[in-house]
Amino acid sequence: MQCDYFDAGACRSCTLMGVPYPVQLASTQRTVAASLAEHVTPDRWLDPQPSSESAFRNKAKLAVGGRKGSPTLGILDPGGEGVDLRHCGLYEPELHRAVLALADLVAGSGLTPYDVPTRQGELKHLLVTVSPDDQLMARLVLRSPGQLTRVRELAGPLQQALPGLRVLSVNLQPEHKAVLEGPEELVLSEQDTLPMRVNELVLHLGTRSFFQTNTAVAAALYAQVARWVDGVDAGRGPKVLWDLYCGVGGFALHCAAPGRQVLGVEVSQDAVASARRSAEELGLTDTRFEAGDATTLLAEADGPDTVVVNPPRRGLGARLAGRLEESRVQHLVYSSCNARTLAADLSRMPSWQVEQARLFDMFPQTDHHEVAVLLHRR
Repeated sequence: MQCDYFDAGACRSCTLMGVPYPVQLASTQRTVAASLAEHVTPDRWLDPQPSSESAFRNKAKLAVGGRKGSPTLGILDPGGEGVDLRHCGLYEPELHRAVLALADLVAGSGLTPYDVPTRQGELKHLLVTVSPDDQLMARLVLRSPGQLTRVRELAGPLQQALPGLRVLSVNLQPEHKAVLEGPEELVLSEQDTLPMRVNELVLHLGTRSFFQTNTAVAAALYAQVARWVDGVDAGRGPKVLWDLYCGVGGFALHCAAPGRQVLGVEVSQDAVASARRSAEELGLTDTRFEAGDATTLLAEADGPDTVVVNPPRRGLGARLAGRLEESRVQHLVYSSCNARTLAADLSRMPSWQVEQARLFDMFPQTDHHEVAVLLHRR
């Protein structure tokens, strides 16, 4: 992939830009395998799941800079000045079209970009997500409600320019620090979730829901985990499965099956509400979602026989890894975006053995990675 922004030195976020994609994939596989060498023997690795090397991102996180009437959408340079990246080659086609339309409409809206050096202005970020069906969620992050009226006036023109726009919201982030969004969200549209079709399921993304930025590779990850789960216990599959850090329910919903009790646990009430909506639409009466911390639940006598975990970059940590080690759980699937913290957690669980592992290349042009492992008790 060739990128004018990278060649001009305007953006170096894609650290592997210019490296042939097969070389990137092989290098990432070697790096991840080396990090996990103590726990995963070479014969346990499946072939890595590749990605399109461009036009794969379903979400744009755009810092707004520039000035009123002439905003930049992209990143900020070290001095806090805006660098425009509206033609980034990583965006899915409909996402790219949405970014261009938003740039034009914001320029004519009277919204004032937030200027980091002077701490003046209002519009800080634009967060745009596209679904496989070309539906869109657009979120405008403001410093205060002061220009909320201008955003409301923008709703009609946005809908005309982007017929697929389903969710429009304003997020308020009053603090002057490197935080993408704040705690208060004002939904301006009739709908408050973006339906994200993945494989044969529809997940509902709320305004602050986490979802992988690469829909095609996320679909492959969910499908792989579902195959692993269905294959445990000599192909009979588990009777009781828990999905910890379940988010909007991607793993839990993909692993649901007749007669299987599935519980998804997540701290975000909004994510749990979205997951429950998806389960209800799918008619999954044996699948439920609860808000809370699942660590203490693993001490219960009638816990699950299989657990799926998808923690943040910091990993499970000593407490939850210790609970899994001491639990009666027999099968574990661990999806990680950080092979080093995954390795640390596996060292905390010596009674577990990796049966299979696979790299999922969610982030071409970078050395970031997603890796999943299937484990059984020794």
